[in-house]
Amino acid sequence: MSDEQTYAGAGVDIDAASRSLRNVSEAILASHTQGVRGGIGGFGSLFSGTFPGYENPTLVSSIDGVGTKTKVAAMAGDYSGIGHDIVNHCVNDILCQGARPLFFMDYFGCSKLDANQFEAVVRGAAEACQAVQCALVGGETAEMPGVYTDAEIDVVGAIVGVVDYELRLPRQKARPGDRLIGIASNGLHTNGYSLARRVLFEVGGLSVRDLLPGSDETLGTALLKPHTCYFQSVYPLLAERGVLGIAHITGGGLYDNLPRCLPSDVQAKIVKNSWEPLTIFQVIQTLGNVPDVEMYRTFNMGIGMVLVVEQDISEVVVSRLNETGVFAAEIGKLQSGPNDVIIV
Repeated sequence: MSDEQTYAGAGVDIDAASRSLRNVSEAILASHTQGVRGGIGGFGSLFSGTFPGYENPTLVSSIDGVGTKTKVAAMAGDYSGIGHDIVNHCVNDILCQGARPLFFMDYFGCSKLDANQFEAVVRGAAEACQAVQCALVGGETAEMPGVYTDAEIDVVGAIVGVVDYELRLPRQKARPGDRLIGIASNGLHTNGYSLARRVLFEVGGLSVRDLLPGSDETLGTALLKPHTCYFQSVYPLLAERGVLGIAHITGGGLYDNLPRCLPSDVQAKIVKNSWEPLTIFQVIQTLGNVPDVEMYRTFNMGIGMVLVVEQDISEVVVSRLNETGVFAAEIGKLQSGPNDVIIV
């Protein structure tokens, strides 16, 4: 007679997952807002459908992942920023529609659950949610041996926010002469890691413990900086009717993301020397002999978000953004032309 077979023996430990969830439940509950109806553990999460102060409340949703940044986290043994990454990425995405976040759900996939990895990611997500008054209302922990590679994880998040329909972005039609305001990133955020890993670790032969050339920080530190959240700096500006559109500079870079918030008959002209790309991007380009166009389509190149504003409020918006602690500057303007981007 064959030995008894169990789910744990096949690689899925339900008890370990339950223990890990209990360990982060306090952090999750701390993110709950007044809109949350119910606690942790239901088959579905409940959230109030009333939105005081909104004349025509419209829900805005988005879903994304942190990609292969998790492989760098594994190399460095540091998962503390990954939860922040996925929340901040999603918050920035719906901010481009003018929405404030309501609630967030996470997905954590792995071959075999590592409690330390799981708890670091979920705790980070809960902290990032709490920072923008967004409730972490639920999630999924998936142990799938044979699907995921051993010792690697996948992190995905979905968010729902709300905006008054009449105040949604993009607003009135942007036109030639309107200005482009770039807000600085702190690094790669959550995009371009497949190319970055190939260049830095395979071509360059570097490790996460090596100093980033031209810097006093390690490569691991530079690569694992959490995705910047722009909500606190940008959302208060949306009362200005002259803010016409927002682009979150993620995969596809400036070339692919900026046209998403522009009309079909205007072109974005960006002046390259209006900011200096971060050291990490300069090192990747030099080591990998990466062409300019490839760099600006793969990475954010130091600009994590772009605001499209009317010319007469550009200086005020830049000043107000800088007062919040981010670095912002005018990086270009709109002109007549096809719906694309030129960088000069």
